[in-house]
Amino acid sequence: MESLGFLLALCIGVSLGLMGSGGSILTVPVFVYILQVEPSLSTTYSLFAIGVAAAIGSIRNYRLKLIDYQKIIDFGIPSIILVFLTRQFILPLIPKVFFIGPWIIHQNTILMVFFSLVMLLSALKMIQPSEKRTAVNDRKPSRYTTILQGAGVGLITGIVGAGGGFLIIPALIGFYKMPMHRAVGTSLAIICINSFFGMAGDIEKIPLFDWKILAPYTVLLLLGMFLGFYISRYFNGQQLKRSLGYLILGIAIFIFLKETLL
Repeated sequence: MESLGFLLALCIGVSLGLMGSGGSILTVPVFVYILQVEPSLSTTYSLFAIGVAAAIGSIRNYRLKLIDYQKIIDFGIPSIILVFLTRQFILPLIPKVFFIGPWIIHQNTILMVFFSLVMLLSALKMIQPSEKRTAVNDRKPSRYTTILQGAGVGLITGIVGAGGGFLIIPALIGFYKMPMHRAVGTSLAIICINSFFGMAGDIEKIPLFDWKILAPYTVLLLLGMFLGFYISRYFNGQQLKRSLGYLILGIAIFIFLKETLL
């Protein structure tokens, strides 16, 4: 199963390079269901691997001038604050076991069901044709709206261990009308910041890392990301975004059914 997990790391890296999203939202299920990592630790693994990849990708995008620094400030700072607070203070408050009538529900199940619902909402937003949102996009979004969106991304990033690109990219393209390549560059920079601040809230878990799994996964993720950068010039951004949306939708349904019915 490790070989399959590492192959998927390469594919997820391609998604990250192509679209600036999809990396962490796909990485957590790979760690949990294929590499057999405990869910709460999987979110930390995801933050590390995606953070490293996004940091290196951001250096490349900085040189190509593909980063919108104002969006990083408005979107990134509230996101950073919420990521850290969520990992440090909110997650530890979630009980390990929930007792609901005759049912006993473990924290891991709650986290994965929440993760699947976030994936579902993200997938539907990515699949929706952009033409249907043009009326909403006529008004220039306020800075206050940008800050609120950043805070929301940070909260979700902190809970599910996802860098937030699957939420950031639809906002940058659909809401702020940013070109695809610039949106990818800006998204990776925000993901990098979110991931490392999320890791700061999980610093005590680092001694638990299994580097035989995490190190090769991160390396293959990087290779895939640069492959994605290379082939992105040959594909239409909107088609790629919708394809990723359908993939995320299928995985979201699988996770929800597995955690609730199987």
